Amino acid sequence: MSTTNPPIPDATAEPPAESTAGTRDDPEPTPAADPHIDQSGSATTHIGISADRAGRPPTEPFDESAGDSAMTTTDAHLFATPDVPSSGSADVSSAASPEQSYGAPIGARDAEPPTPTANRIPAESDRVSQSHKGIPVESTEGSVTAQSAEPSAGRSNSRGAITALTMRLHFYAGVFVGPFILIAALTGALYSIAPTLESIVNHDLLHVDSTGPARPLADQVATAVAAEPKLALAAVDPAQHAGDTTRVLFTDPSLGESEQRAVFVDPATAKSVGVSVVYGSTGALPLRTWIDQLHRNLHLGQPGRLYSEAAASWLWVVGLAGLVVWMRRAGSRYRGLRRLIWPDRSRQGRLRTVNWHAAVGMWVLLPLLFLSATGMTWSTYAGAHVDALRAQLSWTTPSVSSALPGSGAQPSSSSSMPGMDMPGMDMSAGAPAATQLSTDRIAQVDKVFAVARGHHVDGSVEITLPTTDHTAFIVKERRIAGSLTQDAIAVDGVTGEVTGTVRYADWPLMAKLANWGIALHMGMMFGLANQLLLLLTMLALITVIVRGYMMWWRRRPLRASRFALGTPPRRGVLRGIHPALLTGLVVIAAAVGWFAPALGITLLGFLVVDIIIGLVRRRRATA
Repeated sequence: MSTTNPPIPDATAEPPAESTAGTRDDPEPTPAADPHIDQSGSATTHIGISADRAGRPPTEPFDESAGDSAMTTTDAHLFATPDVPSSGSADVSSAASPEQSYGAPIGARDAEPPTPTANRIPAESDRVSQSHKGIPVESTEGSVTAQSAEPSAGRSNSRGAITALTMRLHFYAGVFVGPFILIAALTGALYSIAPTLESIVNHDLLHVDSTGPARPLADQVATAVAAEPKLALAAVDPAQHAGDTTRVLFTDPSLGESEQRAVFVDPATAKSVGVSVVYGSTGALPLRTWIDQLHRNLHLGQPGRLYSEAAASWLWVVGLAGLVVWMRRAGSRYRGLRRLIWPDRSRQGRLRTVNWHAAVGMWVLLPLLFLSATGMTWSTYAGAHVDALRAQLSWTTPSVSSALPGSGAQPSSSSSMPGMDMPGMDMSAGAPAATQLSTDRIAQVDKVFAVARGHHVDGSVEITLPTTDHTAFIVKERRIAGSLTQDAIAVDGVTGEVTGTVRYADWPLMAKLANWGIALHMGMMFGLANQLLLLLTMLALITVIVRGYMMWWRRRPLRASRFALGTPPRRGVLRGIHPALLTGLVVIAAAVGWFAPALGITLLGFLVVDIIIGLVRRRRATA
């Protein structure tokens, strides 16, 4: 059966000379590649080497006034030639795949994806036009082969359109959200080694050179109280190892949220070695607190947290989209796992940048997905949804009650973030009753500590003092480097009786995973090894982002009449997706956007801006 289409130039013919008005780095000839990715690795769509829809050869200089149907010389130069069957071939299997035939100039938003040449049934207008040109037209009645290929071609076009959509998403998210992720990576690199920096800078507060047996905790606490007589005693962190200092924590109304004042005491001499402010569940000192706030909100308060939430919310999207793009490109060209995870060092110029950008991204993809997920749990809006979800599924962190049995007091519980609760907030500084209560509690600290050790609450602990006669001491393991558990116990200071116990082994699995995830994110789980892993991941992410911008910059036309930027992937890919599949994608996007509003709102903003640009270009084209 002969084809009904006009003759198509042989795809194996020698291509015309390339224009010198292309990109800064000319791509090298490569094997057949994914049709939606050019041979330089950019997320684009392929076109043939013949004239485009405007009848202009691909080497013709780009005229922006031509509207959406025009195409930059850069695009024609970078796009590869799909395999097109000869005009005499009617075998569907020998034709190029629908994805390879899916080529359209950038900006052709309203254009339907072209049907593969060998499969397409000519429309009536095509037959009339061809007959006027003297081309014989064959009837399409009984063309079973072409008709049966339509469902398969439709599915292939949907897959190809989804791939192209992924490329466009990766491009725009990388260009516009990249700065937020870059800032998060820079501050995250500093944050990853903050515990080590803290131990170096604050060595005199954290460590002492004195030797000998430790004095009773009561003596150490009394020394701290004498140093801060006007503040309410809150908790005690006994020294864990010889040479460490004991922290005695006080509630200070002049400090910010989750901050306490700490007096550091030499256990061997019971003398104060210094006073500082500590923050959060890990008792971070001012340097680490400053780095933490820089990474969290750039020291801009609540508005600044939107930057970190946007970065965390988009990081996994950009990473997974890049994975799809690279798998389609490297998988079709190299057919091997090695080329997915190792750069092709034989490439030069822009192609070399593409290979390193993708390969390094593959190396750090899993850590980045982890950091994105754990980072979102700390965010304002997505974090609230995570907390609600954990509560609904009973994945919350269990806590031990501080209420004494039969006391009739309202049961209170230990904070899931030790060091962030303020148990002494109800005490009036300097009041006689509070002073007497504090003195009695100080005398009971050693007994409570011994009871906790006897019940296998090991490791570095924090002893939270009761605020009334009806509450118990809470002894809980601290979140420090190398600590994998957080057992907690409630002890009656008068009798030494254990009134409540929560073992880490009894935590729900998801609560354990959340706790480990936080420790890994903070670089506190495996000590220095954990911190180095985070540091290397952040440095690798920085190189990926920088190379991404280099690729974008090098795609710009060199002979543009005005300042030009890199060309984005083509428009109009949504029209190639099956309506049912498109509906599913919209529902998923809406659900994700609701759960992570920083992602949903910015994605909607990208869509609105993209539509406006398309409308403006279309109006220019028709003017």
